[in-house]
Amino acid sequence: MSDPIRRPAPCARPAPAALQSKRSWIGWIALAIVAIFPALATPAAAQDGTVKAQHGDWQVVCKPPPPGSKAEVCALVQSVSAEDRNNVGLTVYFQKFSNGTRVLRVFAPLGILLPPGLGLKIDDKDVGHAPFLRCHNFACYAQVVAEDKLVEQLKTGKTAIFIVFQTEEAGIGIPISLAGFGKALESLN
Repeated sequence: MSDPIRRPAPCARPAPAALQSKRSWIGWIALAIVAIFPALATPAAAQDGTVKAQHGDWQVVCKPPPPGSKAEVCALVQSVSAEDRNNVGLTVYFQKFSNGTRVLRVFAPLGILLPPGLGLKIDDKDVGHAPFLRCHNFACYAQVVAEDKLVEQLKTGKTAIFIVFQTEEAGIGIPISLAGFGKALESLN
């Protein structure tokens, strides 16, 4: 199977100092709903997501089992937003399915430029980029199957910088802390 992540186009140097992590319960609930049950993305359906654990900067968010299943559906979630740009933020969602497939899904705000996709650097090393797949009324998302190499980079890295574009020339780097990712991932097993 080929690597689903391609190299990003060069972009403006991100300014991580201008950004800070902010957990948004609305963001992770909406993310969990759309990621787990896309057809049920309504505020009423969002009420049953629960934060089960906190590992560093990552939350383990679980939903009750879907009909016919005994296991909760859990994912690692982190939301960040720019201090100087309230409308620019991301929610990163990592889920491991029962068949062993791991998915990294990143929700970005409406109004971003879609064709360049979402770039990713981990500890200042280019990892690649992924196209945006779909936009909902609250966000657009990109998704990749997380192969072993990417999972290891997320576990051992310090900072992931996701890059979105508001114009073709202006890439915005949004840092996500990887502190606690490894421990949080262990809790999904």
